[in-house]
Amino acid sequence: MTARRSFRHVPRALSLPAAAILGLAAATGQEPYALPVVMFAALVGIFMLFRLQRTALSAGLLGLVFGWAYFALSLVWILQPFQIDPEAHGWMAPFALVLLSLGLALFWGLAFWLARRFASGSWVLVPAWTGVELLRAYVFTGFPWASPPQALVDTLAGQGLAWVGPHGLMLVLCGTAWALTRPIARLPEALVVRLPLALGAAVVLIAGPLADPDRLTDHVVRLVQPNAPQNEKWRSDRVVAFFERQLGFTEAQVEGGGRPDLVVWPETAIPWTLEDAGPAFDHIALAAAGSPVVLGLNRRDGYLLYNSLVVLDETGSPAQTYDKHHIVPFGEYLPFGNILGRFGIRGMAQRDGNGFSSGPGAQVLDLGAIGKALPLICYEAVFPQDVNAAPERPDFIVQITNDAWFGTDVGPQQHLAQARMRAIEQGLPVLRSANTGISAMIDPHGRVLDSLPLGQAGYVDALLPHPLARTLYSRTGDWPAALLILIGLAVAAARVVSIRVSAEPRDSD
Repeated sequence: MTARRSFRHVPRALSLPAAAILGLAAATGQEPYALPVVMFAALVGIFMLFRLQRTALSAGLLGLVFGWAYFALSLVWILQPFQIDPEAHGWMAPFALVLLSLGLALFWGLAFWLARRFASGSWVLVPAWTGVELLRAYVFTGFPWASPPQALVDTLAGQGLAWVGPHGLMLVLCGTAWALTRPIARLPEALVVRLPLALGAAVVLIAGPLADPDRLTDHVVRLVQPNAPQNEKWRSDRVVAFFERQLGFTEAQVEGGGRPDLVVWPETAIPWTLEDAGPAFDHIALAAAGSPVVLGLNRRDGYLLYNSLVVLDETGSPAQTYDKHHIVPFGEYLPFGNILGRFGIRGMAQRDGNGFSSGPGAQVLDLGAIGKALPLICYEAVFPQDVNAAPERPDFIVQITNDAWFGTDVGPQQHLAQARMRAIEQGLPVLRSANTGISAMIDPHGRVLDSLPLGQAGYVDALLPHPLARTLYSRTGDWPAALLILIGLAVAAARVVSIRVSAEPRDSD
């Protein structure tokens, strides 16, 4: 008995409400809910509903509604940046959530539509869905936030990121969910034997424990968290207080005496541009007492403005500089910004004109005895391809960020999960300094070894973990997943052509 016949009594009018409920359930796999088992069950449910759809239109609507509900709950944090300056941007908040969720859901709707339009088998949804997720990571500068594999960072299955990356893991996740619809369609024998075994294996992978902690070096890294709320960060009566707070955290002795081997301040940690920050650097060098300091600030080059990271040596001199190259559209820059600015429309983080400019690309910084670091500024940690673009393999990743833009709940926790994904994919520790949190030392398996919670000023002194051997994904990137997707879609297309050819009438002799 097929699934379609088994569930024929289910009114088709219930498909879309059921898809919305499943979308909300799937979103609980993401932080702050962190229920990956519920997410996986929802994926199985949506594959079952997809099997019931007779037309491409109904299948596309199913995927659209499922995706819209999923992204609306996962990305609810997008409302927060518009409340920093509510008079200027508050009116945009509901439109941003609705339109962004709908825009991302269109990718999923497209996958469901294609899978039903060009093939009869439900298995085609596996490569189609994974394919649009791959597109979502690249097109229009990309926005792979809240991908289903992001929910697996605390699980044994999440370690698969080191082998196949996020898109390969999406392929496995969807393939497993689809496979479970096969025994479900053959009741009741499947309920007694096959389904419990399959579900048991899925739960072990999704909820299973991780390996023992990694070995640690003897290098102490200090992660500074000033906790400067975004609506106060640039106020003239507060900037000095926040600067002095970071100086105080920097000059504190390591427990047991001595100095840290590296001090990391967050993104835009000081209000002065690189060209005007000389006196501030002198104060920082005095507080650091010989320790190198990594911090974020803005840098000007003629008419161009960059969101940058600078490495200060023991004298407070800028030894190395990195310019953020993957900047946030409609946040750090706005297309046709000079024209739209005349009407009061500006990106939320941009200062003037078209906003920030993009740096030349990924680079590795030599931090001396502690090793080589790949710098990431905020949003760049969302993109695995940016990390894979490093010109050489670093010893660790440094992410500086200002998650005050994301509020005090959902956004910062999800952003931390993405940094943990990058650690697993590369087999590298991540040193993460966040303005308002969550600052953390992350080991190469994506585990948080030490951290400061949201909304707390302070610092963390943590031992730097050793890197692991280079992972398979760091060598191959997304090409294997893309190839498997293309093969799957090509097989589906070939079957459609074969069926159509065999159905054509033939001339008789």
